[in-house]
Amino acid sequence: MYALVEIKGKQYKAEKDAVLKVDKLDNETGDKIEFDSVLLVSDGDKVSVGQPYVQNAKVVVSVQDLKKDKKVTTVKFKKRKGYMRTIGHRQPYSFVKVEEVVG
Repeated sequence: MYALVEIKGKQYKAEKDAVLKVDKLDNETGDKIEFDSVLLVSDGDKVSVGQPYVQNAKVVVSVQDLKKDKKVTTVKFKKRKGYMRTIGHRQPYSFVKVEEVVG
C-alpha cells in the first residue's frame, strides 16, 4: 500500500517504513505528524484518486532527523568593474519515517 501525499507544496510517495527527505518542518525530532492532504491511495489492485484530496485518508509520519544539504555556492560578477561576490547556501531538510498509511 502506498500514497501520494502533499507536504509543503511538494508531492512524495509514502510507503510504510519509508524515509522521506522533505523541506524543513517546524517539529522536533521524535514528533508524530498527520498529513491529510493525500492525493492518491493505492492498495494493490484498488486505486483511489482525490479531487483534489482523498476523503478519510491520512499519512502518519515521525520526524527522524534534521539536517542540512551540501553547500551550494554561487558567484556574482561584473566584468571590468572589480565586482565579485561569493554566496553560499545550505538548504535545511527534515527526514521523516512513514509510520502508517490510512486510506
